[in-house]
Amino acid sequence: MTKLDNKVENKHHYDVAVIGAGAAGMMCASVAGQRGKRVVVIDHATKLAEKIRISGGGRCNFTNLTAGPANFLSENPHFCKSALSRYTPHDFLALVKKYKIAFHEKHKGQLFCDDSAEDIIRMLKAECDLGKVSWRMPCKVLDVISDETGFVIHTGQGDIYADSVVIATGGLSIPKIGATDFSYKVAQHFTLKIVEPRPALVPLTFDAASWEAFVPLSGISLEVDIETGEKKNKVVFREDLLFTHRGLSGPGVLQISSFWQAGQVIRVNLLPEVDLAQELVDAKTTSKKNLANYLSAYLPARLVDGLLAAHGFAGDAKIADMQDKRLRLLGDKINRWELLPNGSEGYRKAEVTRGGVDTRELSQQSMMVTKVPGLYFVGEAVDVTGWLGGYNFQWAWASGVAAGQAV
Repeated sequence: MTKLDNKVENKHHYDVAVIGAGAAGMMCASVAGQRGKRVVVIDHATKLAEKIRISGGGRCNFTNLTAGPANFLSENPHFCKSALSRYTPHDFLALVKKYKIAFHEKHKGQLFCDDSAEDIIRMLKAECDLGKVSWRMPCKVLDVISDETGFVIHTGQGDIYADSVVIATGGLSIPKIGATDFSYKVAQHFTLKIVEPRPALVPLTFDAASWEAFVPLSGISLEVDIETGEKKNKVVFREDLLFTHRGLSGPGVLQISSFWQAGQVIRVNLLPEVDLAQELVDAKTTSKKNLANYLSAYLPARLVDGLLAAHGFAGDAKIADMQDKRLRLLGDKINRWELLPNGSEGYRKAEVTRGGVDTRELSQQSMMVTKVPGLYFVGEAVDVTGWLGGYNFQWAWASGVAAGQAV
């Protein structure tokens, strides 16, 4: 590791350098700055917090009232407990209310801005201003090195010295807004273990031949139970599913994608409140309808036509004329539809990155690297991934505050 030049106490030296001007980075910088630390935030982008800006359809699902450790995935699942318990959704909500930002609860504890995600960005910038945070944007970071005297950050605008460095550059999701592997490169430079990154909260895809029958269903959306895994590892979500030209999307699919492993099937119950096999058998004595008409009372007609064709059933077949065995088979196909994805839409459509810096390298109280005093990782760069619905922002706030209080 390259030795630092003698540290000079000048305008290029800071107590804390935060690399990454997103949710976790700005939160960390504001907390550290308001503690009296001399803080600089460095980012290669021209605008602050682009991921906040585009989140939640531009209204930013900034937290979830139910957020707790059970809503997060990690190879070390207990790691997130400390930060999440010390900075809760209600703590962030108090900050939102302080700035008189109008918000609403949309669904299952998800909180959104009434107006714009820009309200959250302005709030975080104002909090940083209260801490007299300095900014270097746009500014490309070339390298981060250290020795016993601290850290030097080589940038396209010259060297910046710091006693502590916080890496808040996120993961690989949504490269079009500037996502890079910078956090992993820094981790590797300091010989830290990395849990293999992969896209999460992402639409799933299927090979073209097997999906051809469902392409015409693109745009259909409905609430389903969707699951993957077996026995004690089985995970189930009840959320909306959306058919696309290449596969499945919607909140339910995004949720399950974080748990799905390549080669695993997913199972979809298209009518989670109905035992369709029993309903169909019972209908033999009461209904004169054909299959397509009968099922259209439960599901969109276009979906019914596609499902019947895909599973080899004639839509004009009279229910009364069908064998119980066939009716039960159809009911099972709709209540437990098994599909084998061939992959996902990848980082370009993934809302977050699962994996990242191994949490066993970090202090759960401070987010500091245990073998590199003064180096911290926060937010999406770390192997802590939340469910869909504001949980990942809550991890950004909580991990940012934990580091900001410790640096």
